[in-house]
Amino acid sequence: MSKIITVVGATGTQGSSVVSALLNNPNYTIRAITRNSQSAAAQSLAARGVTVINADLNDVDSLRASFMGSHAIFAVTNFFEPLALHGTAQAIETETAQGINLAIAAAATPTLEHYIWSTLPNSAVNTGGKAEVPYYTSKNRVDAYIRESLPELLKKTTFLWLAWFASNLFLPLYKPTRIYTVDGSKSYVQFLSIPPTTPIPLLGDEKTNAGLFVKSILEQPHLTLGGKIVATPIEYRTIAEVVATFSKNQGIQTKCLQLKKEDYAALWPVWGEVFDKSHRYFEVMGTRAFTGVPGQEGDVLTKEDLGVTGLVGVDDAFERLEKLEWE
Repeated sequence: MSKIITVVGATGTQGSSVVSALLNNPNYTIRAITRNSQSAAAQSLAARGVTVINADLNDVDSLRASFMGSHAIFAVTNFFEPLALHGTAQAIETETAQGINLAIAAAATPTLEHYIWSTLPNSAVNTGGKAEVPYYTSKNRVDAYIRESLPELLKKTTFLWLAWFASNLFLPLYKPTRIYTVDGSKSYVQFLSIPPTTPIPLLGDEKTNAGLFVKSILEQPHLTLGGKIVATPIEYRTIAEVVATFSKNQGIQTKCLQLKKEDYAALWPVWGEVFDKSHRYFEVMGTRAFTGVPGQEGDVLTKEDLGVTGLVGVDDAFERLEKLEWE
């Protein structure tokens, strides 16, 4: 009998990658959790043989019902949705509450053997308070709740740290901006709040690699259970190198320009300040950005530890991205 793998946020970037990685495994039945089972994305999943169920991350009872019978659960929350509506402080509170709801519902699932929680490193502890990232903080609060209040769930949990997505370069804060030159030639600039030499932890092609890590986690419970952490950077490159690779594949030329932090934040109200804190974390930590806090270093597993295969590297990830029509 196949095992039910329940995927929260199955129509989003992370969840859809997990579904794609597991869908053709005859040992698994995929259950997709979404807010709207009638959306085009949800209907597309249903057409591929995925069971689609409505649930609300703000309603722990609906989550309990949707998790019933699950062998494994992949859980993810979205900080940026409440950020756009309510600002940073409320986004932290909302994501924390939703993450705790997910954990409580998972802990109440008798059949559950593996809980994979998509979270991030502890930026506050790792940097000694120098660079606390809001959307790390909310996830870390959920981590702490699982560790301190749900010991039986902790035994079944793997904490997954997904690194920087290739498609981030399409976000307004990262997409190169056209500079209008005197001679009319096309030139672009990438605004930064950190030095261009800052190394960035890269996942590569998130549409493929996120799911491959989850697949590897599920296949090796003897390595990944008990509160182990899986860190997913497949390499580090400077932000200047990332921008150069993206620009080459898009057929444009881009120069990086570092702004004062207050100027960077002013360009994108609310969002600029949040992303500046994320950048600051990378600047402070360098190539240690996805390491464990003191006492947890040995709990952090890498792609080498898990022998993850089929990963799509950074260069190929940018090559696969849609080619935009630039001004």
